[in-house]
Formats: sequence, C-alpha cells, structure tokens
Amino acid sequence: MASMLMNSLRCCPPVNPAWVVQYATRSLSTSVQLHAQVQTKSKKTLAKPGVKNVVLVEGVRTPFLLSGTTYADLMPHDLARAALQGLLHKTSLPKDAVDYIIYGTVIQEVKTSNVAREASLGAGFSDKIPSHTVTMACISSNVAMTTGVGLITSGQCDTIVAGGVEFMSDVPIRHSRKMRKTMLALNRAKTLGQRLSLIGSIRMAHLTPELPAVAEFSTAETMGHSADRLAAAFGVTRLEQDEFALRSHTLAKQAQDAGLLSDVISFKVPGRDMVAKDNGIRPSSMEQLAKLKPAFIKPHGTVTAANSSFLTDGASAVLIMSEEKALAMGYKPKAYLRDFVFVSQDPKDQLLLGPTYGTPKVLARAGLTMDDIDVFEFHEAFAGQIMANLKALDSDWFAQTYMGRKAKVGAPAMEKFNLWGGSLSLGHPFGATGCRLVTTVAHRLQKEGGQYGLVAACAAGGQGHAMVIEAYPQ
Repeated sequence: MASMLMNSLRCCPPVNPAWVVQYATRSLSTSVQLHAQVQTKSKKTLAKPGVKNVVLVEGVRTPFLLSGTTYADLMPHDLARAALQGLLHKTSLPKDAVDYIIYGTVIQEVKTSNVAREASLGAGFSDKIPSHTVTMACISSNVAMTTGVGLITSGQCDTIVAGGVEFMSDVPIRHSRKMRKTMLALNRAKTLGQRLSLIGSIRMAHLTPELPAVAEFSTAETMGHSADRLAAAFGVTRLEQDEFALRSHTLAKQAQDAGLLSDVISFKVPGRDMVAKDNGIRPSSMEQLAKLKPAFIKPHGTVTAANSSFLTDGASAVLIMSEEKALAMGYKPKAYLRDFVFVSQDPKDQLLLGPTYGTPKVLARAGLTMDDIDVFEFHEAFAGQIMANLKALDSDWFAQTYMGRKAKVGAPAMEKFNLWGGSLSLGHPFGATGCRLVTTVAHRLQKEGGQYGLVAACAAGGQGHAMVIEAYPQ
C-alpha cells in the first residue's frame, strides 16, 4: 500500500513545505488567548433518551518523566498508587464509594500482573472493590475508561475509577527459550545425575537474553520504521516533522508555565525529591533539530529522536460516574463522555492511521462534523504520524480508496489542535496517555468555552480509538 499511496499522492496538489510553519505560527499566536475565559457556545446536547449520562468528574496524573530518571527505582504499581491517591485527595472521594476500578498497561510487571488490584489496595481503597487490568497498546487507558462507561450505562455500576500506567525504566528481560526450558527441567529433575546432565547441556548461546522491543509481532517491524514509511508515503518532509515537534514542545512549555496542566499532581518519590512537573518538555530550535540524524531508517529517513515521543514513566487516573450519582454526591462534573469507537486496520502499511479511521466514524455516531468540534486532542506518537493522519483526513482520494467514503472528512483546524502540547513533549507512558487526552479535552473546553471535544489515538496492531466529549454546562 505504501507504494500505491506514494504514487497516488504524487498526483494530488503539491503540499507547501512551509505549511507546518504557517499553522504552527498561527497556533502559537493564538495560545495567549488560552488565559481568557470564553462563554460556552450554545449547541445541541448529545444526550440520548433512555441512556444514562456518563460524566468525567476529575482526572489526574503523576508527572510524566523520561524513563531512567527520578522514578527509576520504583515499580509500576507505585506510580499507579500515586495517581489513585492523588485522585482521592483531589475529589475527597470516600474510599469505599467506588464500584469498580480498571487500569490499562502495556508492558506488565510479572509480580503485579493485575496492577489495578495491587495499586488500588496500596492506595487504600476498600478490598471489596473489584479491579482488573486491560491492555490495548497505546489506547489501554482508553479501553479502561470505555469499559467503565459500559458498566455505568448498563446499570451495573455508578462510580468507576479508570486509569493507566507505564513504567519503561524497568521492563521484563527474559532468558532465551532454550535456557528457560533447561531451567524448568532442572526444577523437575529428581537425581543428581539428571541435574548434572542438564547443566552440562547449557551453551553460551543459551545465556543470550531476550530484550523487549517496541515492534509489531505480526510484522517484526518497529513502530519507528512504520512511522518513517508512513511519512514517506504521504510526502511528509523532515521540515514538517521538525516544525510540528517544535510546536508541541513550545505549546507544552507555555501551558506548563501558565499553570494550565492542572491534572498533574505532586508526587514525593521515596528516597528522592518531590516531583511536580513533566521533565520531557524541551523547546529547542529548528537549527538544533536539523542536526539530528535519522533514528530508524538510515541514512535517508526523516524520523528522529526529537520528532518522536520518548520512553516515559507515568500514571493517570479518572473518576467517571453516572450524572445522577455525581450530582447526588455533590460533585460538579467537568464533561460528558459521549460517543466512542475503536477501529482496526492493516498493521503493516496502516499501523498508525487510527485517528484517520476513527474520527469520521465517531463524528457520524454523534451526528457532528469537524466544524462542530471546538477542541482536538490527538495522540502524538511521531510528528510524521500526526502529519500523515492530517493529510489522510484531508484527502478525497484516501477517503474513497481506503475508507469507502465519498469525500474526505477534513483535517482539524490547527488553532484548535493540541494547544497545550502533546505526547511528543509531555511524554507518552503507553498505558496512561488516554486518560491524559480526555482530561485535557475537558479542561480545554472549560478554559476556551467550547462545547465539543474529540480525542483520537493510534495504537500498535493497526488499531485506534476516537471519542467525543461534551463540556458540562458551566
């Protein structure tokens, strides 16, 4: 498909290389307006007759830190516990008032495989509250939230805590399969002779460890390679990618300095300092970014360390409830969680196009258009991935050829897009990002006076997610 895309897109009108520069500048110039409170627009509500309204009451996250830094000596459940405790503190929620707890994660620590349960017990929640852990790559906490939505709308629960955690500072490293088989056989051996025979069979090659890789099992290709090929297929230049990465870091720094990242809680790391903010936000310059060499496809690739999201440690948590329950408990919700979809496509050539497939589907379910959306928050796995999705959304040819649509849905207006930074700058703990996206949309809707927000994200396996969020009346 990549070659078809390249050939077909060459026939489309050429893209101005300065396109990203123009919209980045426009978006940056509008960021100063984020401090002004705007009156919420008057639009129809997306409430459905006979369906419970599900509301986001609060969302928090630990600071997202580069892996191998301040969190390095912790375990995943430590971060998840900190997020849960932060949620309890911020909401004054009684610890026995929750019906169910769901957490998302990707690379599991074998000692705490059900990290939701271990973290909830550590945070002091009642041991009577069921907890389970889900995984769907980078949209794992999206699944946690939507599972909670389903439990509420079905009448099973009224109060759900959902979240996600990822800890890249310490990932499981296994012995080789041959060594594992030998060790298991040793454990079953009954005589000294059997043990000595097994020990004598061990060779140096058996001692080579199996290291985890951010790669597709079905294709054996790393996500960075996929991002590079996708960028090439859509004609996304190195300049465009670096400009978008610079935009993300610059906007994130502005939001951090302005105190807009209010979902971040302070966390006293045992034996270390208090951590109060993300440490991966690093505005640079185009000159510095241009010096970096390709990280995956060498020497001609366009994806670099600077225009890719970095390995991150962090956890998030949200409190979602039926609207009736939230109001009965005295809470003022932040937003309604409305329609959502999950999508899946070819993991070889369309691995990172989840937003392109999910966005038109969720808009159709909600009866909205792109123009109706006031706030967009897309997961930034790579700058090239974001740019490819924007071009795909704005391509009639792609819509007709691959999506069975008569016309394109259109690209988001950049003055509405990821205005407080994104995964490229804030960080991307795989299992935790979904909750950050949803909470950011709710906060931006409040700050900017919008009514509808849209979250979209890609995930490994060629999967994706999109959700419409509606501001709660102020």
